[in-house]
Amino acid sequence: GTRHARASARDITAAFVSSRRSRGTRHVAPPPRARTHPARGLERTFVNAPRLLHFGFVFGFGLGDGAMPNPSVVLATAGYDHTVRFWEATRGVCYRTLQYADSQVNKLEITPDKRYLAAAGNPHIRLFEVNTQNLQPVTSHDGHQGNVTAVGFERDGRWMYSGSDDGTVKIWDLRAGGYQREYESRGAVTCCVLHPNGTELISGDQNGNVRVWDLTQNACSCELVPEVGTAVRSVSIAGDGSLVVAANSSGTCYVWKLQRGAKSTAHFEPLHKLQAHNAYVLKCLLSPDCRLLATTSSDKTVKLWNLDGFKLERTLEGHQRWVWDCVFSVDAAYLVTASSDTSARLWDCASGEAIRIYSGHHKAAVCCALNDSAVDA
Repeated sequence: GTRHARASARDITAAFVSSRRSRGTRHVAPPPRARTHPARGLERTFVNAPRLLHFGFVFGFGLGDGAMPNPSVVLATAGYDHTVRFWEATRGVCYRTLQYADSQVNKLEITPDKRYLAAAGNPHIRLFEVNTQNLQPVTSHDGHQGNVTAVGFERDGRWMYSGSDDGTVKIWDLRAGGYQREYESRGAVTCCVLHPNGTELISGDQNGNVRVWDLTQNACSCELVPEVGTAVRSVSIAGDGSLVVAANSSGTCYVWKLQRGAKSTAHFEPLHKLQAHNAYVLKCLLSPDCRLLATTSSDKTVKLWNLDGFKLERTLEGHQRWVWDCVFSVDAAYLVTASSDTSARLWDCASGEAIRIYSGHHKAAVCCALNDSAVDA
């Protein structure tokens, strides 16, 4: 039978429900190892720029002859003005704008090979080519019945996952039409991430549940409820699979320790409860080097926490309204944020300084995507 265990705000003892069956038809095989690596990226972008000695990537811009840029770093933002904007990160210049006429854009994600950008709206997911003059989506993924609140890709780019406030998590084979799997969360899904093992998804929902979806068993294998009835706004998992963080509407981040390298997430060991903000935490994100936790909030700030003791390392101040989203550079030296003040900012994590401001949106910018990993040929 299904076992339930609840954890209150004062007691974060691990809680999970095992073997909840979900609908689905196709087995998703474990992906091969990622073929991206951090050898080149933001670390070398600003190598010749004043004050930005470490932020380095090389753009092959030939805009004078009408050619599209072919950046080694892809940076995009989107939001409530129904546009997606691509930015030349070194100069803060928008070089391409896509129209997303149907709705606002809730989330962005770039494929590992940097060929496509997924833009999640209401209720569609549209894929656009990154290095092209084509302003139209190449594919549209329809199946959700509400706002798509999460989107991502497996490490080889063969399939995509999504979550929606229609209460479902879906898996889409990019080589076929439609979605192949659907998992019902019994609550509006607010976030969803893929475990590094490639065979589990972790979602959070409006009712305060964190669920693990085992793609091999095609079932919900684990459920945690850190605070009953308090919406989980964001979930992040460490790149080595050692930690999971869930942030909620009360400003609290719950941290669990996982068995590193395990083939399945069978046990969450409570590690820490962090009162990160006195307002909503809108995004939590573990850095690629597993050293920092970034939290963005409705209090207009971004905080960087050192995972060694969960001490506050930096408070990034400058946004004038809610900060909805953030993404680290591959070397964890820089952070991009998106805010309701219509801007995105690039922060130096070491100094806490905003070294670029990306201005161009006419309404709230609520999502950003960055891929500065090198891709093998």
